[in-house]
Amino acid sequence: MLKENLIMLRSIHGYSQEQIAEKINISRQAYAKWESGATIPDIEKCSLLAGVYGVTLDSLIKDENVDGIGTIPPAPVGKSIWGTVTVSDRGQIVIPKAARDKFGLTGGARLIVVADEKGIALVPIETFEEGLRRVMDRAYANADKDE
Repeated sequence: MLKENLIMLRSIHGYSQEQIAEKINISRQAYAKWESGATIPDIEKCSLLAGVYGVTLDSLIKDENVDGIGTIPPAPVGKSIWGTVTVSDRGQIVIPKAARDKFGLTGGARLIVVADEKGIALVPIETFEEGLRRVMDRAYANADKDE
C-alpha cells in the first residue's frame, strides 16, 4: 500500500528519491527503504510526505483499486476517484453509490454535463447555477464601474 503509493506519487511528480528526502529532511537511503517496503515512516514523516505530494494522510497509506485498472495513485486533496462506470447502449451510466451519497444524489437529481478536451464531469445543477450567478454578478459589477 504505502510503498506503492510513494513510488507512484514520486514518479507522477517527477521527483528523485534524493529530492523527496531533502524535502522532509531524511537520507535518500531512508526514503529508498520506505519505497522498498523494508521499513515504514513514522506518522510525522507520513504527514510531511502527504503535504509534499498534495494528498491526504489517509489516502497516502491506503491503496485505491479501480476495476479493470488496478491500483491507482492517491487523488489530490479535495479530489476523488470513484471508480469506473460503463456507458450502456442507451448512453446511460450508473454513478457509484459512494459518489451519490457524498453529493446527496437521489432519483430525479439534475446534473450539468461539462467537458474539456480531456473528459467530462457531472455537476449538480444547483452548484452550476450558483457559480454562474457569481460570474454574472461580477460581470455586472465590473460593467457598472466602467460607466
